[in-house]
Amino acid sequence: MDLEAFRWLLGSDGQRLLHRATEVYAAHADDPVGAAAALRREPVPPDRAAAALTQVHLRERAAAKFGADAARMYLTPEGLEQATRARVARHRAARMAAAAPASVLDIGCGIGGDLLAMARAGLTVAGVDRDPLRVEVARANLAALGLGGAVRIADAADLDVTGFGAVFADPARRTARGRVFDAEGWSPPWGFVLGLLEGSACVKVAPGIPHALLPDGVEAEWVSDDGEVKEAALWSARLATARRRATVIRGAGLATLTDEDDPGRDGPVGAVGRYLYEPDGAVVRAGLVTAVAARVGGRLLDEHIAYVTADERVTTPVARGYEVLEELPFREKPLRAALRARDVGRLTIKKRGVDVVPDQLRRRLGLAGGVEGTLVLTRVAGRGTALLVRPL
Repeated sequence: MDLEAFRWLLGSDGQRLLHRATEVYAAHADDPVGAAAALRREPVPPDRAAAALTQVHLRERAAAKFGADAARMYLTPEGLEQATRARVARHRAARMAAAAPASVLDIGCGIGGDLLAMARAGLTVAGVDRDPLRVEVARANLAALGLGGAVRIADAADLDVTGFGAVFADPARRTARGRVFDAEGWSPPWGFVLGLLEGSACVKVAPGIPHALLPDGVEAEWVSDDGEVKEAALWSARLATARRRATVIRGAGLATLTDEDDPGRDGPVGAVGRYLYEPDGAVVRAGLVTAVAARVGGRLLDEHIAYVTADERVTTPVARGYEVLEELPFREKPLRAALRARDVGRLTIKKRGVDVVPDQLRRRLGLAGGVEGTLVLTRVAGRGTALLVRPL
């Protein structure tokens, strides 16, 4: 969809077509070809019909990310893919609002996912982006949801951010050739990001960012949503409240661990207890596995492996718990015999710290029993170990 087609879609004729496209899409839910054929019978150019139908399809896809707002939003395929999930954006907006900046500038606002969350949190917001279509879409989304804020075309290199109380930035980490792993290849580049972090700023980065790259005084927060690590956010010294933080969002709940909860990397290491805990991915990325061990009153299985064991059952949102049923042979042939003796057929294999491909091992085991099992392959004090467990 080009800029001209999108602007037409916002007009009265475009809105009528969009309403009709919604009806057609619902009537042909499992037949996209039929939906397109039906809409082409409307007295509009084919590219307008395609733009309307694409918008309806994107709204359906966006429901998982934006919830009920998706039905009123405007989207592009790339913008939807890159936008922050609403729950993650709400969490960040709440943190930003707690700092009470006079205003916030969103650099690289895309279709406006974070901009919407910050405006809804009561912040005075402005967004900029280099792409005219993304700017128009972000502006339309603010209007569609009845939120205040300004959006305009601008390049980060040309911006003077001194007039804003805080800055949020989401550097582009993709080009036409694919994902960019070198921070200096981001847009804006790492040097620009470092400049922002000298003031009041939050910068969204990839969750795989190396700890060694983090500037002194900056808080790095890794965020997961329903078990999937989505991003890291760097909070400048003026906004930071910790050095490292893991934020775990599950449903309507939120839990957090920081380096203040961490007894240190020299946490206790010991034998397998009655319960096994698998720290959330955000916790692992933040290097806070020993904080989980402290929370559950447990110990590490191995100082280099992100599994925790304990003798007592503890419910915690920052780790998934399992009851350890028994230890099985780690070698493949006796492991197969042990699993067949227990009538295991459907097998979930989890692994950390061992060179195993679960799908390949599952095929080689050739299990056909009637019992469902969960197998954890890892190391205990450097020794390969197989644990038959039951999810709590």
